Amino acid sequence: MKLKYLATVAAASIISLGFVSIPQNFNSAVAYPCAAPANSDAGVEPCAAAVDSAPPVYTESASGLAIRGTDPVAYFTEGKAIKGDSQYESEWQGATWRFASVENQELFESDPEAYAPQYGGYCAKGLSEGNVVSIDPEAWKIVDNKLYLNYSPEVQQQWVQDIPGNIAKADANWPDVLIGAKVYE
Repeated sequence: MKLKYLATVAAASIISLGFVSIPQNFNSAVAYPCAAPANSDAGVEPCAAAVDSAPPVYTESASGLAIRGTDPVAYFTEGKAIKGDSQYESEWQGATWRFASVENQELFESDPEAYAPQYGGYCAKGLSEGNVVSIDPEAWKIVDNKLYLNYSPEVQQQWVQDIPGNIAKADANWPDVLIGAKVYE
């Protein structure tokens, strides 16, 4: 964070002092062709594949499971993180979700948005800072009937110091933060 700030200040200083100038005839569409408007005649966005994005739901790279295989409904019904069972799985938002029971699976399937974690299951604190970060299923909190996950218990301690402020910041970043993002595991 400090490094980004210092780099921004340095760049602004260099430009304002005239050490570097942007040519009068600078065309951002030529310098960065993806900045140009899409060619509607072609029917495709030529640069869409040029930018990788994080998926809308965090899935553990090793297993491909949402919430690392933890039952999202159990946070609400049991008040704790419970590992899901492979015999109770559902696909939603491009991710595989596991459940501890058929009842929890049915509850999720009837209203997935009520049980799925906010921000696609990425770290709430990370998103409040504009970062796309994995989670620890044990670092969780339900606020206003919404499930929030964090990277670790230590990160969660930082997040709970200003829950409303962190939620507001993460809400402002979501989902645009996924564009071109690398997921930090």
